[in-house]
Amino acid sequence: MKIGSAIAVYLLFWTVTLFVTLPLGVRTHEEAGAERVRGQADSAPHAPMLARKMLLTTLISAALFALFYGNFVYGWIGFDDVVPDFLRPPLEALPRLDRN
Repeated sequence: MKIGSAIAVYLLFWTVTLFVTLPLGVRTHEEAGAERVRGQADSAPHAPMLARKMLLTTLISAALFALFYGNFVYGWIGFDDVVPDFLRPPLEALPRLDRN
């Protein structure tokens, strides 16, 4: 895998993981017992802790990318392991690749 592809895949893992971690531990101003600012949405977080969530996102996405890259290099889980037989096209329908 080229470095540009690896960075792109890591950034995809990072972005998806960020959206998963954003709601963790969020409390509204009402739940925190703090006063709201005029015009503030009821659902606005009191303390979003973005630095902590970005660190958590980086650690989780690094672990996920390591698993992805390990599978890419060593082939732990392949196409044949995931796709059931009845969904596979017949071999005659697949293009023939000559590697000469």
